[in-house]
Amino acid sequence: MGQFLQQLINGIQIGSIYALIALGYTMVYGIVRLINFAHADIFMFGAYMGFFLAPVMAKVFGGAFIPTIIAAMLITGLLGFVMEKLAYRPLRYKSRLSALITALGVSIFLENFCAMPFVFGPTFRAFPDLIVAKNIPIPGNLGLSVSNVLLLDIGVSVILMVLLFWFVNKTLIGKQMRAVAFDKPTASLMGINIDVVISTAFIVGPALAGAGGILYGTTYGMLASPFLGIWPGLKAFIAAVLGGIGNIPGAVLGAYIMGISEAFATSVNSNLGYGIAFAILIGILLIRPSGLLGKFMPEKV
Repeated sequence: MGQFLQQLINGIQIGSIYALIALGYTMVYGIVRLINFAHADIFMFGAYMGFFLAPVMAKVFGGAFIPTIIAAMLITGLLGFVMEKLAYRPLRYKSRLSALITALGVSIFLENFCAMPFVFGPTFRAFPDLIVAKNIPIPGNLGLSVSNVLLLDIGVSVILMVLLFWFVNKTLIGKQMRAVAFDKPTASLMGINIDVVISTAFIVGPALAGAGGILYGTTYGMLASPFLGIWPGLKAFIAAVLGGIGNIPGAVLGAYIMGISEAFATSVNSNLGYGIAFAILIGILLIRPSGLLGKFMPEKV
């Protein structure tokens, strides 16, 4: 029982990081109907920004974690805005295939450019200690414990997700985003600036991925290479599909299911953590292609 609960806690921690990445996928797809494959590399970029900014923030502010995560979110949000402006906007009214190929091209460019020695380099880097890791035993006879890093991952993710739900449901730009996602031509006729709405999605989504990159670095303590975003990004994308891509609560639900499934699979065999992701993807596409919370929307032609 204790082992089961410990893996459940670990899965919630992993799922919290996946949720921040998956929300970016689902926001962009919900509005633009584009799978932004470069989103995983924005997550990677956020992690590396944490590596370079943490020492500076520690000297300037005395504490590194909060200033570093805010700075990383601002930088990745700006990167998402520039990416949309330069790479995606010129192709917005072209074929979807062109936009999809461009997303793949941007992803490959970011990975290989950042791997150059004069940028981030291909070597392993130890992530700075933004907080001092401590284990906190849970009272009882089950032998459970949690770390303050785990509590930080879950706490920061929940705060950011609550802020996102408030932003989407209560602010004017959030309501405009929902209107554009529902019916873009009608929203445009009602006076909504489509370009501003799409740019906002490309700022907010990457900012959340940047926060996820900081949490990832803090959790695992090592940045393998600029290709480190591939697997977390892929799993987060599967989580978004599982929950219903384009559906924000669905992305969160799918991320936690993915994280918990991975934790239990990895406890059996380390390689199963990768296989379970594809098993979930195949299963959901066969049983419910629209996702757990998604709705089938017939496409008008």
